[in-house]
Amino acid sequence: MWQVHVTRKRQRLLPEIRSLHCCALVIEKFSSIKMTAAENVCYTLINVISDSEPPSEVSLKTDLEKGEIKAKTEALKKVIIMILNGEKLPGLLMTIIRFVLPLQDHTIKKLLLVFWEIVPKTTPDGKLLQEMILVCDAYRKDLQHPNEFIRGSTLRFLCKLKESELLEPLMPAIRACLEHRHSYVRRNAVLAIYTIYRNFEHLIPDAPELIHDFLVNEKDASCKRNAFMMLIHADQDRALDYLSTCIDQVHTFGDILQLVIVELIYKVCHANPSERARFIRCIYNLLQSSSPAVKYEAAGTLVTLSSAPTAIKAAAQCYIDLIIKESDNNVKLIVLDRLIELKEHPTHERVLQDLVMDILRVLTTPDLEVRKKTLQLALDLVSSRNVEELVIVLKKEVIKTNNVTEHEDTDKYRQLLVRTLHSCSVRFPDMAANVIPVLMEFLSDTNEAAAADVLEFVREAIQRFDSLRPLIIEKMLEVFHAIKTVKIYRGALWILGEYCSTKEDIQSVMTEVRRSLGEIPIVENEIKKETGEVKPEDEVSAAPAQKLVTEMGTYVTQSALSSSRPSKKEEDRPPLRGFLMDGDFYVAASLATTLTKLALRYVEIVQEKRRQNSFVAESMLIMVTVLHLGKSSLPKKPITDDDVDRISLCLKVLSECSPLMNDIFNKECRKSLSHMLTVRLEEEKLSQKKESEKRSVTVQADDPISFMQLTAKNEMSSKEDQFQLSLLAAMGNTQRKEAADPLASKLNKVTQLTGFSDPVYAEAYVHVNQYDIVLDVLVVNQTSDTLQSCTLELATLGDLKLVEKPSPLTLAPHDFANIKANVKVASTENGIIFGNIVYDVSSAASDRNCVVLSDIHIDIMDYIQPASCTDAEFRQMWAEFEWENKVTVNTNITDLNDYLQHILKSTNMKCLTPEKALSGFCGFMAANLYARSIFGEDALANVSIEKPIHIGPDAPVNGHIRIRAKSQGMALSLGDKINLSQKKANL
Repeated sequence: MWQVHVTRKRQRLLPEIRSLHCCALVIEKFSSIKMTAAENVCYTLINVISDSEPPSEVSLKTDLEKGEIKAKTEALKKVIIMILNGEKLPGLLMTIIRFVLPLQDHTIKKLLLVFWEIVPKTTPDGKLLQEMILVCDAYRKDLQHPNEFIRGSTLRFLCKLKESELLEPLMPAIRACLEHRHSYVRRNAVLAIYTIYRNFEHLIPDAPELIHDFLVNEKDASCKRNAFMMLIHADQDRALDYLSTCIDQVHTFGDILQLVIVELIYKVCHANPSERARFIRCIYNLLQSSSPAVKYEAAGTLVTLSSAPTAIKAAAQCYIDLIIKESDNNVKLIVLDRLIELKEHPTHERVLQDLVMDILRVLTTPDLEVRKKTLQLALDLVSSRNVEELVIVLKKEVIKTNNVTEHEDTDKYRQLLVRTLHSCSVRFPDMAANVIPVLMEFLSDTNEAAAADVLEFVREAIQRFDSLRPLIIEKMLEVFHAIKTVKIYRGALWILGEYCSTKEDIQSVMTEVRRSLGEIPIVENEIKKETGEVKPEDEVSAAPAQKLVTEMGTYVTQSALSSSRPSKKEEDRPPLRGFLMDGDFYVAASLATTLTKLALRYVEIVQEKRRQNSFVAESMLIMVTVLHLGKSSLPKKPITDDDVDRISLCLKVLSECSPLMNDIFNKECRKSLSHMLTVRLEEEKLSQKKESEKRSVTVQADDPISFMQLTAKNEMSSKEDQFQLSLLAAMGNTQRKEAADPLASKLNKVTQLTGFSDPVYAEAYVHVNQYDIVLDVLVVNQTSDTLQSCTLELATLGDLKLVEKPSPLTLAPHDFANIKANVKVASTENGIIFGNIVYDVSSAASDRNCVVLSDIHIDIMDYIQPASCTDAEFRQMWAEFEWENKVTVNTNITDLNDYLQHILKSTNMKCLTPEKALSGFCGFMAANLYARSIFGEDALANVSIEKPIHIGPDAPVNGHIRIRAKSQGMALSLGDKINLSQKKANL
């Protein structure tokens, strides 16, 4: 289906013309950049209806000669499609010149531009056809046409011509178009002159001078941009001369021209560093541009040109303003990445530390990913100079989240804030006293994850900072009765039991426990509530009488008195009793341990025997009543044997009160916590040291010193061009680190689709670019016949979608062609692309021929990236994910650590288990692995392996790997990948 939008109204044309112009300009500008193999610049997209039969040449000739405008338009479309399919229609050339070329219809004229672009213009010996002289004259008239659309379209068409004989007679008319009243004609005239000068310099040798004069007098922004672009590529010295004359007015130019100026300054200053002082002031001015794109490019250019603190600060400030003012979250994330890149440079980090408070302004963005990156950046930049201000801002943000309506992102944001404050307090202990009172309020939060983070922070703070223990105990007792989740309740009980050391605090904890437990004994109290006498306020009501029919058909009336007593709601129960009635007796075991610690400590502190016995007896009474409740039928679940053993052990310890048990309960537990926190701190320091080593630039004593002023120009050009790198990234041609032999790594992605003996040979190069896959299929005609309507038919299996159907083509004998197909990827699971090639043999009466293709399997490793998460998050996801795939280990690797490293390399996953936990040799190993796909899907794995020593030292590793994911496809795909790569190739 053709879509040709042509109208005579100039106002409706200009937006489309402007967009077309921009696309063409980008193509012209970057056509010299290396593309993938056999890829050409595409100017026109034509969708062909494959079901229609090709018309005969006679009928086309009739329609072109005698038909109406509509019939001629349709016939011309069919001619273009047939020529694109490889048909030769020499008899129609003169017909089109005589009967179609003189027409003034705009649709016809646009179609003719496509026709003259693709039609053969030379004889077999390379000479220009005589008929082209008539065509040249027609286009000379179109270049002088009063309608600016026709002039501009013709000038754009001339950019595509490669025959100098056709262009030479048109040069005076092209020059004249530079003075046309309409900007659309003038800017396309500049493009035409540039392409002609680039391809055939002898036709217009004075083009740079001509365009320079045009640029000086031009007022239109788009025309100036095209002219300046041409000077950059054709005569850079003239472009610099022009820029020098108007460098103070650059801030008044349009954004499209400012972008080109930024690019020119970048390239000039990198090629010739002595020019930096001349143009760096211009870049500073462009940081104040009204266009966000100009500001972004100017800031990036300024950072590459200068490492002075003032320059870095100006660029960083510009980035921060862009993040705050731009509404698109993708833009915010991109600019945040640039700020993080700045931070990675050691000399820039100190400059950015002064801008931490400005960076925190980005937290006003509601997007969680933006907030996460912002908090991480602020945490990396915090220092003793600004930590106090940082903590104040974060405390305000935490309080804000408490007043906002509950939302999933609000809870996660609160967790991020708590963790950030936790890290600040660990690095700067003086801040802990300001942070703890605010965070302790969130222990009563209904969101268990946020409360658990607060509890972990409180546990570490009370262990590390002795001076804060009274404050933490006081705040903990204040919020203890309001805690709503059992996990947080257990943690709070443990902290109170471990760190309450005064008589008053111990008695306060006992009071809170009794308050939270309610009246004891619990069983008798609950039975009284269930079977107690009816209270006065209880209502006695009679149920409405019902008429019933007996077996004999007679009616009887039945009524009954019902006593309705308002049942005690679960919410009205004290929290600890509520947990126990729900059958959660693990908290009872924690309570028994806490009471035991407190009782043993109370015996040491208080010398009066009567009080000692009273406290111990009360503790034992609570444990016994909990045991009684667990054995009764009142709770929803009975008490487990483990919990019974734990409570019984605590009862025995309190009955004996031996010094050994006292040491175990009151000293060894705290030592274990201290050891765990010390190990964790050492791991964090080790990871920070590794990061700093990566960032630090190590210079050896005998390394050569490079002076920019003495660097040759050819050496300068070898440096990476940021503009070309960003363009290549946008086009999907990101330069990845190839293997030692780049040819070998590319050949690994080539898939043979047919056999060498098939009439049509095909192979595909699979190019993966994040969310889509490009198949570059080479099709070779191995027969001596012409293959017509040769079509690549593809289908997909899995979460893949074919974007467009490849167009049919005609293959000459022993000819070849490249067909490209785009496939969209929606999730991480194994996908299969399959299909066939169908074709017709010229002058053959048989049916269509078909060659079945081999399947192309898409590797999910292109979409999986290593990631990290906390142990709590890993456990939570492990419990939530419903799809599990258990893979049995079957390998020839004999070392446990070698097998783990092999799995990590094969699956792109990251090992969350610390290195210290994996060090040493004990015959077995357990490790947690984690990865995330580019689509945001999480993948978890637990490796449980052992080495059967009794078989011998050469025995292979055995065990299993459990994979969990949210989707079935992810779990199965990862399991298949592990199965395929388990065995290590023998070197």
